[in-house]
Amino acid sequence: MPDPLPIAPATPADVPQITAIYNDVIATTTAVFSEAAVTAEDRLAWLREKQAAGLPVLVARDGDVVAGFATYGPFRPWPGFRTSVEHSVHVARSHRRRGLGRRLVQALLDEATAAGLHVMVAGVDGSNAASIALHEALGFTQVGRMPEIATKHGRWLELVFLQRRLGDA
Repeated sequence: MPDPLPIAPATPADVPQITAIYNDVIATTTAVFSEAAVTAEDRLAWLREKQAAGLPVLVARDGDVVAGFATYGPFRPWPGFRTSVEHSVHVARSHRRRGLGRRLVQALLDEATAAGLHVMVAGVDGSNAASIALHEALGFTQVGRMPEIATKHGRWLELVFLQRRLGDA
């Protein structure tokens, strides 16, 4: 079995590939509830904002190729939510179904636990059974379903919220 792809903090040099992965996800899936592509300039500003706030942006690299990226940020902007975060993980189409998404989520769980955070939230399209199963296998529990909360590709989407207390096995 080959060694797993290394996961490390993202750099500005990763932004074009992060942008390409994100735009492919926007165009071809319902993992992001948006139909508007982003620019590399948008993603560079996003990366700099995350880094300035002390929030992780991680990439998995396959040689010089960014195979996936992951981050988390505040779940809600109010002070009472300061120990809760929501994550985002996206894997390049060429690297899906290889366990990389699981490794990226686990890396975020480790980062959030080390940062002293309490809860990580995942918001998943209700039709994405694979993502829901992945999160449940990592100890997330479904805590809410919001039917017909968004539209994309001409259909209604359901948002499933899952959460995991950090530091739990």
